[in-house]
Amino acid sequence: MPRGLLTRTWLPVAAACLLSSGWAAEVTPVAEPQGQPWRRHSIATGLDGADGARLGDANGDGLADIATGWEESGVAAVYLNPGPERARLPWPSLVLPRAPAVEDVVLTDLDGDGAVDLVSCSEGATRAVTVHWAPGSRAEYTREDAWVSASFPRAQGEPWMFCLPLAIGRGPGRDLVIGSKNQGASVSWLEAPATPRRLDLWQRHRLSEAGWVMSLLARDMDGDGDLDVLLSDRRGPLRGVRWLERPSADAALSAPWRSHWVGGAGREAMFLDTGDLDGDGLEDVVVALAERTCLVLRRLDRSGTQWSTHPLGIPAWAGTGKAVSLGDLDLDGRLDMAVTCEHAGGERRGVFWWSGGGGFLSGAPPARDISGAAGVKFDLAPLLDVDADGDLDAITTEEAEPMGASGHGLGVLWYENPTR
Repeated sequence: MPRGLLTRTWLPVAAACLLSSGWAAEVTPVAEPQGQPWRRHSIATGLDGADGARLGDANGDGLADIATGWEESGVAAVYLNPGPERARLPWPSLVLPRAPAVEDVVLTDLDGDGAVDLVSCSEGATRAVTVHWAPGSRAEYTREDAWVSASFPRAQGEPWMFCLPLAIGRGPGRDLVIGSKNQGASVSWLEAPATPRRLDLWQRHRLSEAGWVMSLLARDMDGDGDLDVLLSDRRGPLRGVRWLERPSADAALSAPWRSHWVGGAGREAMFLDTGDLDGDGLEDVVVALAERTCLVLRRLDRSGTQWSTHPLGIPAWAGTGKAVSLGDLDLDGRLDMAVTCEHAGGERRGVFWWSGGGGFLSGAPPARDISGAAGVKFDLAPLLDVDADGDLDAITTEEAEPMGASGHGLGVLWYENPTR
């Protein structure tokens, strides 16, 4: 994998033993976090409402860049990784002020021309999925006036929350799987036509009902060789974690995408991640709940239909669950879990981690500090070796600081892992 590209991504976590048949008592949290906060480095501030960090190589230099939306400022932004020597300074940026009420921004070459575009999802009064077409010249990539933005006509009218680029149809570019929230919400597929820049030709296929989609991940959940859609939903009768089974290529347009439960049914499931936590060769799922709990959802066979559930209680000194990411943070060969939180005011921590050295299926290990007390509302936290020292650092965004601070959130930032 090219230097600097993400090694393990995203956000999961869990707690004290619970099988599918019933919830066990959660582990009593310790009074104080272990360890010292990790050193914090600012990537970007000065705008309002930094809402999620998605990684991808925007400019083809082999380094993982960051796409994020500033919801209150109504802009979509790309932060270009300057390399490990300059990563502790603010990163070069591209800011596109045509994304009002933006909730999610992702990098993808949507038309297959070799230039990496941006796709943004918006809620509020905008209710649109917008593509920001990149200029063909790499030298013009950070020139705002070289970009062209337009919305998909068949996606107008729903408050869209998340976007997954995924090749499903037979067009030359990427298709999009999108998720919305509130009454009439859906998981839908935007099918790319032969000429992807003709947005009026994109077709929309409704794959599933939903309540408030948080995560959409492409995973081969049933081992049949194609990528299904794993999702977390925080509201409505389908809230929890489930996956949509992709039909064969010939039937993709006409056959239904069957829904299969993973776990957390009836719980307010936030962001999730996947990884083999117990070394059995099967990929497990971890998800944060909008309460003082995360869930480890252990896969029991290769069919993707048999799972057991194991909760981890979030300690009292942290906020409520928002996102989880898996990666070997302490370099012991086992996956650890980084957790981000909302409602982390006062002395509560907004980012912490659990070591996976003792396993996660028999209870929560001691939680260790990452963020210190600064920050209140964090989001996705992809793990990446930003400084190229051999350990995984944590990238995230923070939307709000306590009263009396700068008036802005911490913005886009990364925490430097002290292991090395």
